[in-house]
Amino acid sequence: MNRTEVGEAITRVHHEQWARVVAALARRFGDLDIAEEAAAEAFATAVERWPADGVPPNPGGWLTTTATRKAIDRIRREHKRDDKQKEAQMVLDDDPPEPLGAVDDERLRLIFTCCHPALAMETRVALTLRMVGGLTMPEIARAFLVQETTMAQRITRAKAKIKAARIPYRVPSAEDLPARVSGVLAVLFLVFNEGYLASGPDTDPVRHDLTAEAIRLTRLVRALLPEDGEVAGLLALMLLTEARRTARVSSSGELVSLAEQDRGVWDAALVAEGHQLVRERLAMGRPPGRYQVLAAINAVHTSARDVRDTDWSQVVALYDQLVRLDPSPIVALNRAVAVAELDGLEVALAAVDRLADTLAGYHAFHATRADLLRRLGRSQESRAAYDAAIGLTGNTAEMAYLTRRRDQLG
Repeated sequence: MNRTEVGEAITRVHHEQWARVVAALARRFGDLDIAEEAAAEAFATAVERWPADGVPPNPGGWLTTTATRKAIDRIRREHKRDDKQKEAQMVLDDDPPEPLGAVDDERLRLIFTCCHPALAMETRVALTLRMVGGLTMPEIARAFLVQETTMAQRITRAKAKIKAARIPYRVPSAEDLPARVSGVLAVLFLVFNEGYLASGPDTDPVRHDLTAEAIRLTRLVRALLPEDGEVAGLLALMLLTEARRTARVSSSGELVSLAEQDRGVWDAALVAEGHQLVRERLAMGRPPGRYQVLAAINAVHTSARDVRDTDWSQVVALYDQLVRLDPSPIVALNRAVAVAELDGLEVALAAVDRLADTLAGYHAFHATRADLLRRLGRSQESRAAYDAAIGLTGNTAEMAYLTRRRDQLG
C-alpha cells in the first residue's frame, strides 16, 4: 500500500471511527475535552506511523487503544499528586461496563449526552456535530452560516459548561429521551446534509459514510420513539433524499440538478419506504412538524416520473405550511424555487431578492438567483451571481456545475 492509499485509508477510518473512539473515551473518562483531544492525538499518530508500519488489521481498536493511552498520559501529567491506587485503577479499568439502558448504541448515546437540556439548542447541535459527527470547525460554521471563530468559541463554552455543571456522561433514561430528541434530530439532519452535499473542498462531493450513518442512527431513534412523528418524518426525508444519491453526480464529477437526473436509477426500495412513512404519518391525522413537511415535499418530487409531471401547486402549498413552522430565510429561498415553476420567474426572483440581506454569504442564494436570471435572459447579472456562488461553495461537484452554467451564458 503506497502513501496515497494509506492516506485514503486514514481518511476513511477517520470518518468511520472518530465518533466511536470519542464515545469510548467519553464513557471511560467522563470528560469531553480529554476524549476529543486524545482521539485527535491518536489520529495524528496514525498519520505518522501507518505510512511506515502499514494500516493495522483492526484500525478502530488500534485508535481506541492509542487514544486511551494518550488520555491516561494527559491525566497523569495533570494530576501528578493523585493517589497511586486511583491511577492504577484508571489504567486497569477493571470495572464492569455500565448498563446500556434505553440506548444501546455507543454513538447514539454520545449524541443524547451532548444534547443535554442545560445547553442552548444551537450549542447542543454544534457540539454534537463536532464530537459525534467528526465535522471540522469550518464545516460546522458553514452549516450555521457563522464565522469559524464564533463557532469555535461556542463549542469551547459548551464543553466548559458541561465540566462546570458536572454534567455526567451517562446513559439517558427512557424519560430523558423526549426532552432531548429535538436536538438529536437536528444533529442527525445536519450530519446527513453534510454527507448529501459536502461543504469541504478536500472531501468527496457526496459522502455516503455520513448519509448512511445518519440514516442508521435515525432508524435507532425511531425504534426508541416509534410514535414520534418528527422522527418518522426525518427518516422519510433522509430515505427519499438518499434514494437519489447515485443520480446526483455525473461520471465527470459534476452535480446533476433534480430536473436533469435520470430518475430510472433512483433507489426504488428507498423511495417506497420513504413514501410509506409519509403515508403513515398522514393517516394519523395529526398536525405535521417540520421534518414531516419536508418529507412530504420530497415525496411529491419522487412521485413524478418526469420533472414536467411535478405537482408544483402541491409543493408550494407544502412550503407555505413549512414557512409557518419554520420562517427561516433558507425555507423562503427553497419556496421561491417552487414558486418559479408555478407563478413565474419574475415573481420568484423578487422573492429571492428580498432575502439578500440575510443570505448574502450563502452560496445557494446566489446560485438560485443566477439560475433565475439566466432563465430570464439577463446574462450579465446571471454571470455575476454565478461568480458569487462559485466563490462561496466548497463542494467540488457543485462548483463544476455552476462553472459550466456560467460559461454557457451568452
